[in-house]
Amino acid sequence: QVQLVESGGGLVQAGGSLRLSCAASGRTFSIYAMGWFRQDPGKEREFVAAISRGGINTYYTDSVKGRFTISRDNAKNTVYLRMNSLKPEDTAVYYCAARRGPVVLNTASQVESWGQGTQVTVSS
Repeated sequence: QVQLVESGGGLVQAGGSLRLSCAASGRTFSIYAMGWFRQDPGKEREFVAAISRGGINTYYTDSVKGRFTISRDNAKNTVYLRMNSLKPEDTAVYYCAARRGPVVLNTASQVESWGQGTQVTVSS
């Protein structure tokens, strides 16, 4: 399985921006569909964004459409989540996720590999 390491989380004021990065190990990153999920304490892990293996197709949960952008660089084995116009309700631990094959990685049950998570806190 691929190993995933997130970075880029932190504390930001409402309306601000952050960019999360997820670096993957191995030589076959391009065979993995990738996604970002988030989780608040006491809540289920929820889908945020997903991207196809080649980076052509992207998918978002409704609450982040127009504010977040997922992208990937297969040459660098990295997937990104650019987050603009952040709101306090975006506060959560954000997890990078991977699954081999041509899937839309938008449910936690599909995920084969998880990163360790990175905290994003948006103050009002």
